[in-house]
Amino acid sequence: MELGESLRMSWRSIRGHKLRSALTTLGVIIGVAAVIVFVTLGVSLQADIVGEVTGGQEPVMSTWVAPDEDGPPGSGAQPVFTESDIDRLENTSGVAEAIPRGQVATAGLSRAGQATGFGGVTATPPAFFNESQIAEGRLYRSGEPEVVLNEAAAALFQPNATVGDQYALALADGRTLDVRVVGILNSSSAGPIGGFGDQAPQVYVPTDPFYSVTREVPGTSREQNVYPFVTIEASNFSALSPAQDRVQAYLANGSDARRLKPDSYVFNVRTNEQLLDQIQEIISTFTDFIVGIATISLIVGSIGIANIMLVSVTERTREIGIMKATGARRRDILQLFIVEAILLGVIGALLGAVVGAIGGYAATQYAEIPLTLDPGLFAGAIAVGISVGVLAGAYPAWRAARTDPIDALRYE
Repeated sequence: MELGESLRMSWRSIRGHKLRSALTTLGVIIGVAAVIVFVTLGVSLQADIVGEVTGGQEPVMSTWVAPDEDGPPGSGAQPVFTESDIDRLENTSGVAEAIPRGQVATAGLSRAGQATGFGGVTATPPAFFNESQIAEGRLYRSGEPEVVLNEAAAALFQPNATVGDQYALALADGRTLDVRVVGILNSSSAGPIGGFGDQAPQVYVPTDPFYSVTREVPGTSREQNVYPFVTIEASNFSALSPAQDRVQAYLANGSDARRLKPDSYVFNVRTNEQLLDQIQEIISTFTDFIVGIATISLIVGSIGIANIMLVSVTERTREIGIMKATGARRRDILQLFIVEAILLGVIGALLGAVVGAIGGYAATQYAEIPLTLDPGLFAGAIAVGISVGVLAGAYPAWRAARTDPIDALRYE
């Protein structure tokens, strides 16, 4: 039997049972769509992060203490870096600047009856930013009750917060400070950890006068501000790696932080490239896990196709007997039913690819990241459809091919 004739007969059988065929392909549609949505979201998120790191990249590294060296960036950070540590790090060979960063616990911002809750605002010197990151206004000044918002934080208010607006900043200790918005960061500005996180609402304030987490400096009776994060900028890219080694050596051997940190904690000193690799690994692991769950739908879909093909073999027993009696060979019967199963799988995969592309677009729009489509996903969807059809239709086709023509002709 020619392949074209097998396709025609298979298509006629599918069209003759429209509802059954639609329900059969539904599992494949859901599975393929789910895989494409989650892979597209993961690829788009990685591309967005790469764009943030590589665009306007500077020779910087981030430092914090954590329970281990393999956790997510910033996880478990403790305020242990004293102002003396900051000064010594800044004077380390190859280091141009050391910029501390900490969190100020707050209850939120309010203005004219509008209140927006924030668990904390980021306190850091103006040097943490550069002028190119300011979309409107200017950077705040140390010692002034001024704040800078990113675009996501400005959008929390109706109308959007703008330069010059006055707000009441409620601190967690019960105090309320009057602050003025002096700048709005652009959408590509640095986040709270290692240059990432700009999608979340962020409020930035100068360390003076907002930050007041202090501890006694080891070996003295003096108290100083202590910070959980330090961003260290090297003098140039060629000095970054040697400076990283010197910073790690100082922290491990001569810093106040080594005596203030919990004994089980270790220093993390990561460049933007290393942070990027770590974040990409986390995203890939999460995406693989979700895709694994979505693949279950494909398995369910293939079982559905196998079940329907077995039903089709039973329904068409007499037809199989007539075909064999008129000269059809086993391979012709095998081909007929495998082609029908493949058609069901390919139809499900194509529809799933369309639904997945729409879902991926919706997911990236919701996450406010640029859409990045992988063309290989759609080629893979067709391959999945063919594979599901072959695997699901193999046994029913084999069973049909082995049907005895005499028994089939007697079948009622």
